[in-house]
Amino acid sequence: MQRPRRPAERPTVVCFVRHGTTPTTGKVLPGRARGLHLAEAGIEEAKAVAERFSGLAVAAVYSSPLERARETAAPIADAVSRTVVVDRGLVECDFGAWTGAELAKLRKLPEWRTVQRFPSGWRFPEGESFAECQARLLETVERYRREHPGGVVVAVSHADCIKAAFASFLGTGLDLFQRIDVGPCSTSAVALAPDGPFVLALNSYGRIRGLPKAGEPPAHAKRPARRPREKATA
Repeated sequence: MQRPRRPAERPTVVCFVRHGTTPTTGKVLPGRARGLHLAEAGIEEAKAVAERFSGLAVAAVYSSPLERARETAAPIADAVSRTVVVDRGLVECDFGAWTGAELAKLRKLPEWRTVQRFPSGWRFPEGESFAECQARLLETVERYRREHPGGVVVAVSHADCIKAAFASFLGTGLDLFQRIDVGPCSTSAVALAPDGPFVLALNSYGRIRGLPKAGEPPAHAKRPARRPREKATA
């Protein structure tokens, strides 16, 4: 007797949003220093990304505790009728003694090559390692999967955090994560299925296709059907 098939578990989708542009973006390594707010351009970017989520069924909006992230998350939460939940799991990597340093000066240091070419072996002086940062993000994502099964979650975080997480989702390894680009207020989405993560978008500035609209049954994040293999012809 054939056993009835169990319905497939619907994946949880986590949409990572990098915070918007600040007055120091591309110039300084701000890290976890307090008091850095969005620039005027960043405020407009946050409004634009909020519009991309407007009308979608979003279960929760989480944000890094830093001001620039919370200011990005606020219009998104308004657009989907949610309240921003501050989550330390999304906070920026701890750059330790490098916090607040100018990037132009850091690039001249011999250690900068290690940061770019061998990040899995690097720890910031008096700070966090990239491996610890990646592990923290993956633990946070797993918590979202447990707490919002089958739902859509928006998580506002920072460039290195998002890049490290997606290096794992893509299976590329941490030493290649610097090849991933995550621009201000871009969205990178991953579906967390029972058989592993499935990347839906990376560094996107458009709407993520397939996410459920508010009031509709969630039918998001289905894997695309496999194309039949083409037969070889002589």
